[in-house]
Amino acid sequence: MAQVTVTIDGKAYRMACDEGQEEHLLDLGERFDRYVSHLKASFGEIGDQRITVMAGIMVMDELSELQKRIKALENEISGLKKTRDDALNKADKNDAALTGALSILAERMESLATRLSATRPLQ
Repeated sequence: MAQVTVTIDGKAYRMACDEGQEEHLLDLGERFDRYVSHLKASFGEIGDQRITVMAGIMVMDELSELQKRIKALENEISGLKKTRDDALNKADKNDAALTGALSILAERMESLATRLSATRPLQ
């Protein structure tokens, strides 16, 4: 198991992570530190624990909004897939109808050709 040191609000925290996840964990730490820094700049020194809780709630709020957007996009994709499937079914039915009509037309043409050649005198 790998270990990295994440710095949040100037304090170093040693953390374990899976091999290969070190950069990802450092990035997460840096992103969380930006939330903490933003809150400190906005509210001043109101206590480390309170700032950390507020930053955590901000992150969870952002996550919640992103989950709602993902759900809405999944619903939109589902609707688009249904529309596509309906259009493909309609196209298949139209193809079948057109093929049937062309087949009937071809049979009629063959029948007419046969009748015409039967009534035509031999040369």
